[in-house]
Amino acid sequence: MDRTRPLLALLTATALAVPGLTALASIAHAADADVVQNGGFESGLAGWTCSAGTTVNSPVHSGSSALQATPAGSDNAQCTQTVTVQPNAQYTLSGYVRGSYVYLGASGTGTTDVSAWTQSAPDWQKLATTFTTGPSTTKVTLYTHGWYGTGAYNADDISLVGPGGSGTTQPPAVPGGLTASSVTASSVALSWSAVSGATGYAVYRDGVKVQTASGTSATVTGLTASTAYSFQVTALNSAGESAKSAAVTVTTAAGGSGGGPGGGSAGLPAHALVGYLHASFANGSGYTRLADVPDSWDVIDLAFAEPTSATSGDVEFKRCPVTDCPNAESDADFKAAVKAKQAAGKKVLISIGGQNGQVQLTTTAARDAFVSSVSKIIDTYGLDGLDIDFEGHSLSLDTNDTDFKNPTTPVIVNLISALKTLKAKYGSSFVLTMAPETFFVQNGYQYYGTGKWGGQDPRCGAYLPVIYALRDDLTLLHVQDYNSGPIMGLDNQYHSMGGADFHIAMTDMLLTGFPVAGDPNNVFPPLRPDQVAIGMPASTNAGNGYVAPAEVTKTLDCLTKKTNCGSYTTHGTWPGLRGLMTWSINWDRYSNGEFQKTFDGYFG
Repeated sequence: MDRTRPLLALLTATALAVPGLTALASIAHAADADVVQNGGFESGLAGWTCSAGTTVNSPVHSGSSALQATPAGSDNAQCTQTVTVQPNAQYTLSGYVRGSYVYLGASGTGTTDVSAWTQSAPDWQKLATTFTTGPSTTKVTLYTHGWYGTGAYNADDISLVGPGGSGTTQPPAVPGGLTASSVTASSVALSWSAVSGATGYAVYRDGVKVQTASGTSATVTGLTASTAYSFQVTALNSAGESAKSAAVTVTTAAGGSGGGPGGGSAGLPAHALVGYLHASFANGSGYTRLADVPDSWDVIDLAFAEPTSATSGDVEFKRCPVTDCPNAESDADFKAAVKAKQAAGKKVLISIGGQNGQVQLTTTAARDAFVSSVSKIIDTYGLDGLDIDFEGHSLSLDTNDTDFKNPTTPVIVNLISALKTLKAKYGSSFVLTMAPETFFVQNGYQYYGTGKWGGQDPRCGAYLPVIYALRDDLTLLHVQDYNSGPIMGLDNQYHSMGGADFHIAMTDMLLTGFPVAGDPNNVFPPLRPDQVAIGMPASTNAGNGYVAPAEVTKTLDCLTKKTNCGSYTTHGTWPGLRGLMTWSINWDRYSNGEFQKTFDGYFG
């Protein structure tokens, strides 16, 4: 919590001297075939992996769909497809593009990788090139992309003509007979008919791939009680993926009021208002005594406890001194206010970190010091639990740490261990919340750690392994939807702060789940709606990304009722969404309680 496009890259003189490439002629042999799957994008993005892109109905070169992708920031909006080829064989790659600085190419050829590009194509222009595979090459990656900051481009009718790869040359047929059974409050068992030539299957929930299966059945877990879901399945082989099957809609059974294993609702109301109270420092918002916090606030996070040094693990909570906060209450009155809030059904937590509190548990000794010192704070003030607000460089991933389900980075592993120890010590009533920034969570949809080839910020998605490991112990996740750069949503479009669209897209990712770093076989599963609150700044003074009350209402309407959604289409409806979080109670009081009044007016 806050207590802040590159220009078009210069192209080489050689490239500038060739504004376009003439289509290369080639003779197709009798055994040649087009080995690209869905080159006309008639099945959406099936078969393609895109950092940013969608299909559109206009403009198209042929058929009814084409690719449209928009480079942004350091992303050139690349779409790739890996195809099966034969060694020592000649192939012709071609496709039609529109836009400025659009590229079409192939990598991993085993000889010389090739590409074709155009500087300007106001209408459809054909790009083509040829290559010969190496003596051991059986797979080649095709790609198309734009250039940084040059606007949207289109691509259509991409083909790679040459000998089909050894064995299978076509994706399998669409699976049939999809049925659901054994429906519980949190899971659904699915089965379908076998497809000839398929080596595996992929299961989609509400249009998003959630798991794969080697056989003709799968059980989807982590669902929300009394919620309708749509399921589809596809067949896979080395040539690609089939189109999706007909959908089957299932409504999960009613569940109990506990909200799920481990974390549960921890005594929270169905819809909760969470706020941070400036308890250790002073700023322009003024000091608010804990006893004076309005009754609307269900969870009060005391900001902040901070480490004695970044790597010590030793955390201290020092209340704001009277020299800085003249109206600060005594320790005795503060502790009495904690008890009074708890008697009124409120939860009071210690929040650790913040903008200035870097915490890096690099050793097991630091881990143990963290557990000991946090326990001391909780016991001294009789608190209900802990909020993790690690920002800055507290969490980052080692270069070889690429699996969010099995992290190896010490600062990640030690934090998970420490939080599990605290949860076990205090039991099921212990409230555990987290307030990461979007860079550490939703940004993991595009980037995770340093990436397969290195060079990325190692903090990308670094909260994901912590959330995943503690999902059964986590009471609330309220990502800070503020002080954020543009983040790509599940629609493969970038979303920016300032309106309901950003909050809707970011929250939809948490409630739907998403493939980490675009890997459909490595999906971060959805959280339960009762575990999610939306983080917003209380006023323009509180942080970048403030939205007016009407936009807050629009956000809640879309996510809980699927009305008033605007341009973004969510992947579900979640009436059980827990509520809202804000930075901060102090800034909201400074602004005449606008945020609190919006919450009260919506949820009653």
